[in-house]
Amino acid sequence: MANGENAAGGFGITPNIADELLNLGIDILTSGNHIWDKREIYDYLANPHSLLLRPANYPADCPGRGMKVVTARNGMRVAVINLQGRTYMPSTECPFRKADALLAELDQSVRVKFVDFHAEVTSEKVAMGWYLDGRVTAVVGTHTHIPTADARVLPNGTAYQTDCGMTGPYDSVIGVERDPVIRKFITSMPARMQAAKGRVELNAVIVNIDDASGRARSIRRYVTTHQG
Repeated sequence: MANGENAAGGFGITPNIADELLNLGIDILTSGNHIWDKREIYDYLANPHSLLLRPANYPADCPGRGMKVVTARNGMRVAVINLQGRTYMPSTECPFRKADALLAELDQSVRVKFVDFHAEVTSEKVAMGWYLDGRVTAVVGTHTHIPTADARVLPNGTAYQTDCGMTGPYDSVIGVERDPVIRKFITSMPARMQAAKGRVELNAVIVNIDDASGRARSIRRYVTTHQG
């Protein structure tokens, strides 16, 4: 699975790009606050068979859904839940209460539950990890683009990492050209952001799961580079 919300040149995602990523072998896509950047994605999200999620704690009348049960290649049913934080982020429903509601409506036979928590501050992500420990298989944070060094399995069997990082050009400022961002910090004036080019890193996590219990056995970071 992958978070695809910035796949369209750093801002949002389009139907063609979503299909391209799924055709590459990704089984399901999550997203975050940039999911609304491209209006052409709205009907794609609304399709009940869509494999692109938006954060579940946006209002119910927004297109799309924030949880989907998919079948892994070994036959296991996996619930993927997409939530968004509220600190320094657009106004949404409480992600903690929304997690409770989604887990309550989930078929109890689905043991593997993976949460993408798209949030800004580390404290909110850490709190979510502890809040869901033992109730989901993994809580992995996205949004800040920088991988954190805290991958671990919490005491009750939930794999956790505050942010898994991004896939994109790391010789940049979180994926965009350096100079305009530096100039903006120095002058406080607006700057046009453009996706950077060059060496690309893929950052991810690999979670080893006990099929019988749905608990995580281990979590480890994965990173590979490509000279663009």
